[in-house]
Amino acid sequence: MDKELLPEDNQLVSDIKQLIEGTRQMVSQTVNSGLTQLYWHIGKRINTELLAHARAEYGKQIVVSIAQELTGEYGRSFDEKNLRRMIQFSELFPDADIVATLSRQLSWSHFVAMIPLKDSLQRDFYAQMCRIENWSVRTLRQKIDGMLFERTALSKKPEDLAQLELRQLREEDRITPDLIFKDPYLLDFLNLKDTFSELDLEEAILREIEKFILELGNGFTFVERQKRMVIDNQDFRLDLLFYHRRLKRLVAVELKLGKFKAAYKGQMELYLRWLEKYDQQPGEEQPIGLILCAEGNREQIELLQLDTANIRVAEYLTDYLPKELLMQKLHQFTESSKRMLDNRPQPDTHD
Repeated sequence: MDKELLPEDNQLVSDIKQLIEGTRQMVSQTVNSGLTQLYWHIGKRINTELLAHARAEYGKQIVVSIAQELTGEYGRSFDEKNLRRMIQFSELFPDADIVATLSRQLSWSHFVAMIPLKDSLQRDFYAQMCRIENWSVRTLRQKIDGMLFERTALSKKPEDLAQLELRQLREEDRITPDLIFKDPYLLDFLNLKDTFSELDLEEAILREIEKFILELGNGFTFVERQKRMVIDNQDFRLDLLFYHRRLKRLVAVELKLGKFKAAYKGQMELYLRWLEKYDQQPGEEQPIGLILCAEGNREQIELLQLDTANIRVAEYLTDYLPKELLMQKLHQFTESSKRMLDNRPQPDTHD
């Protein structure tokens, strides 16, 4: 006859369950890391052999032959398609130490999702963000399909500066605003009609606050809407206030219809200085502002040097855009940013 547990035994059972679950997870992570590193070493070994012979025909034959030999003994995980993925894996992620570190948190399926990416900065960005934010494979694929990297400020920087930020992320877990803030933001889930007001936009965001925070990115917490600030006996209202845990700072969001106007800078600076004086807590960084507009005036934004004032401006898209059109729009943004950088006056080096 089964004996019922006494109430004081419940904690004991709970502790044992936690031990079991923790060990299961640890074993799973160890197995996953070992398999991922095994696949890297297999790819590296085959690739070394192919380079030694330097013959394309030999490469085709040897991969097929190895696959036939291995699948017969170890199963379909080592078929020709997967062996070619392993070869690509070792080529695209050539540093064994970095792979070993990433494999503690990223599965083989994560790496498979990143293999088709053409740009090394893209791969490094997604790999490190997966590690930092614990993305599932599904989330990673969604981020890639939504062109997250191309929408970050990081992607519009000169390559050497972008590599520096990614190295700091990899070595120091240092998150910067350029890794967090995007342009444009995709708000098609708000289901807004052709004509809407700023209030309509704000209320739609609040109705879909969970989806909005997902689009903003991990680490954002909603604090308040229509944040009241009394300055010189006048009432001012900030549309939305968030907090970002990793940046350790308040994020003030203003919603605007139409194009960006230079006057928005002064308004946001006022809000940020008020938050800095009255709301910022010890240990937090200075608040940062995000002005969301239907359209950006890029030269005005560049001339105002908003980055130095801790202000970001981004467009929002309320209609669904097919990936091809989104790519075109992002290409235009990038080219515009590069032109503005190229046209900046160079410092005078003459005596």
